Amino acid sequence: MPQRLARAVGASPVSEKLAAAQERIYGPIPGWARRSVFHTGVLGHSAHPPLTDVTLGCWTGASILDLAGGTQARSGATLLVAAGVLAAGPTSLAGTGDWAGMTGVERRIGAVHALGTDAAIFLFLGSLMARLRGRHALGVGLGLAGNTVAGAGFLGGHLALTRGTARRAPDAS
Repeated sequence: MPQRLARAVGASPVSEKLAAAQERIYGPIPGWARRSVFHTGVLGHSAHPPLTDVTLGCWTGASILDLAGGTQARSGATLLVAAGVLAAGPTSLAGTGDWAGMTGVERRIGAVHALGTDAAIFLFLGSLMARLRGRHALGVGLGLAGNTVAGAGFLGGHLALTRGTARRAPDAS
């Protein structure tokens, strides 16, 4: 089922329209990200996949604390949400740099992946704001919604692992 979904996204004309809209909205950011330190071959692969582990790990940990930690875990969950939001910046820039070099099917899948991850970032930003304003239940709800939306990140895994977009030629030192 996930493979069929990824193929459908890659073949969709709606995904192509989304990619074109993102290029207009983001303007020069993808080109800048492609030339930035976030787009490197020093690892032999893209920096984006390991950075997603930090972001998603923080957000998943926050939701676990929210659901199992009780009131004494609220400050830890808030700290993890904040760390995930901060980590989302470089993670997004690394992904944007990767996306800037994609064409065809990969570009379309990447555009849908980016839309989902952008939505997750905004949900977690809202979660953080709610938590800091003492509206913990709203923060938990927004965090759970953010983790649900972030589950669409499997499209990024499909790009990196199945389609090979994370491979890089190692930088010469």
